[in-house]
Amino acid sequence: MKKIILLIAIVGTTIFCSCEGPEGPQGATGYSAESAVLEYPHVNLTIDQNGDYTFYREINTDLEDNVVIYRLSGTINSQTPIWQPIPRTVYFDNGDEFDYDYDFSRLDFTIYAGGNYDIATSPELLNNQTFRVVIIPGYFANKSSNIKEMDYDTLIAKYNIDDSKVKVMN
Repeated sequence: MKKIILLIAIVGTTIFCSCEGPEGPQGATGYSAESAVLEYPHVNLTIDQNGDYTFYREINTDLEDNVVIYRLSGTINSQTPIWQPIPRTVYFDNGDEFDYDYDFSRLDFTIYAGGNYDIATSPELLNNQTFRVVIIPGYFANKSSNIKEMDYDTLIAKYNIDDSKVKVMN
């Protein structure tokens, strides 16, 4: 009896130790699971043919990728930037509102500025801005429904993005 139990234990251990979990999802051809952080410093939003203030850039992402954009709104000290997620509304004491928003495709993104007043009178919000564009593979980004509402540090930590590899763009 002891030999049968020992034989069953050895066979059972061998079977369980040699099993592998189910194969993960297959990516599309050319799929890249790389996140990226692109920084655009010294941006001047310019007026386009429709009279809107915009900043447009081409990017090359996977069809399934998601883009989240942040604006540098200030610093606590030289080592601690304050990144505000876009869309963002800046409220003034006089009731005026200034808005940042964006859209993106797998080929490009556009940041928009608008307001309920002549925003040309607020050049400090249009000129010399710094934006961070975080590209997150769609497979990972689908884990969170509020990805655009996350603060920068939470997003970087949640998706294990190496913040030291920010690529500064022109």
